[in-house]
Amino acid sequence: MFKQVIAYCERTDFSFWSEPVNAITNAAFVLAALYVWPSTRGLPLARLLTVILAVIGAGSFLWHTHATGWAGLADVLPILLFILVYIFAATRDYLGASSLVAGIVTVGFFPYAFGFRALFSGVLPGANALYASVAVLILVYGLWLVRSATGRGLLIGAAILCASIGFRMADDAVCANFPLGTHFMWHILNGIMLGWMILVYCRHLNAGALAPRAASG
Repeated sequence: MFKQVIAYCERTDFSFWSEPVNAITNAAFVLAALYVWPSTRGLPLARLLTVILAVIGAGSFLWHTHATGWAGLADVLPILLFILVYIFAATRDYLGASSLVAGIVTVGFFPYAFGFRALFSGVLPGANALYASVAVLILVYGLWLVRSATGRGLLIGAAILCASIGFRMADDAVCANFPLGTHFMWHILNGIMLGWMILVYCRHLNAGALAPRAASG
């Protein structure tokens, strides 16, 4: 848990600030959380997602400064929690499923994601396959709801995540010619994407709340 590793192009030793750009760009998650926070008023799950978004930034900062096993857990666990909460919220509130069904679908993410990784780990090494499984899931929900603003918003989110994964995968490939690497773009784009996904959820709920008034008016 305390052994240090070099996992990214920017890191060249085990000092605290060996990845300054990767560390500092985690501010994107916190800034995104601050930006979307006012939109989450009265929406408990949206508020929870926003808090988790800020925690993602803190956990990733620890990972890119300490580079240890415990810091790696601080990085990935909030991301996993965000994914699970969003799947529950999306299944219940986008698709109209009961909380029980939404919970079952949420638990089903684990066999789905690990099965996806088993199938595509050859072309999407490491955690990239797991993140790609999330992009596919967002795409499926977006296509299911494509006639609505919510569906189109989800498709935008999936596209941003795909671009983000591309930068994550390119980090090693460009290292010889670009020592800074590209992982920092994973942070910036993911901050934008996760904040966007929360806004899509908030707008969906607010539109639903306004619909009965519009119909009765």
